[in-house]
Amino acid sequence: MNTSLKNHMDALSKIFADIHLNHTEYIYLKTQGEWSFICQDQTALIVHIVLVGSVFIQIDAQNSLTAHAGEIVVIPSGKAHTGADNAITKLVDAVDISRLFDGHQEEAIEFGTHSSEKNLILTVRCQIDTIMARPFIQALPPMIHLQHGDTNAPEWLQIGLHFLALETQNIQAGRDIIIDHLVNILLIKCIRDHIQQISSQHGWLSALNHPELSNSLAAIHNHPEDAWTVESLAEQCCMSRSKFASLFHEVIGESPLAYLQQHRMRLASQYLRKSNYSVQQIANKVGYSSETAFSQAFKRTFEHSPKQYRQLFVEEEN
Repeated sequence: MNTSLKNHMDALSKIFADIHLNHTEYIYLKTQGEWSFICQDQTALIVHIVLVGSVFIQIDAQNSLTAHAGEIVVIPSGKAHTGADNAITKLVDAVDISRLFDGHQEEAIEFGTHSSEKNLILTVRCQIDTIMARPFIQALPPMIHLQHGDTNAPEWLQIGLHFLALETQNIQAGRDIIIDHLVNILLIKCIRDHIQQISSQHGWLSALNHPELSNSLAAIHNHPEDAWTVESLAEQCCMSRSKFASLFHEVIGESPLAYLQQHRMRLASQYLRKSNYSVQQIANKVGYSSETAFSQAFKRTFEHSPKQYRQLFVEEEN
């Protein structure tokens, strides 16, 4: 298998694994006539899958779109937004759907004025590690619209949506993990399609698709504990040190070692929040042999020592 292709896939796969999409909850919205809903700001990723009819979704004056049956709208940052039957300001009260996510709602939530025109939207909320996902969310547009014009939805999407709709109606054991995985697959596919459509040669997402640079990102994300230098990362891309350093800076907007450092610190924050590893073990996992040097670098990034940072999250949870 071509290594650059393998590493490129690995970079995106590893990034998705690090973001740790989990705890998928969903609701079915069954609407008719004149209707609107609001979804408040979430520290989660929101996906609207239109199964029947259409929906007009708006974040602000610059970001709005209409999605039709078989199309998906992803709101990576979970920003507050509204949904409605069309762009005309509504007299009807907006239903706040943010509070309706409660695990898995089998019963559809019905609202709107009396009409024969009906819509069915499957709205999904996934928890994400917002610190690990930061570069990812910053690189994506406020909304991603997976559309297919006048043609039918591609086969993978038809199958994926059909499978997801079936599984949400299923009450057998193992359903939660199947739904988490299905949503993960649909999202990765949406992001991959989005990356392929990007015309810009700049930014973190285009680096994931870059024939050479993607290898260095895969190396950093797969082996953050290695003692990477600009030279050894350049070798991963079969480039000279100077050419690699200038290309990396040109596309990603920062130096390779600055990118490596930020990734290591985000990863350390995840270990501190979600594992029982000691500070020394975490230091080793993110490429530091000295706990002191690691603690100083961590404090520069997060304004707390690793121990204080961990304590803050323990207190939040209690």
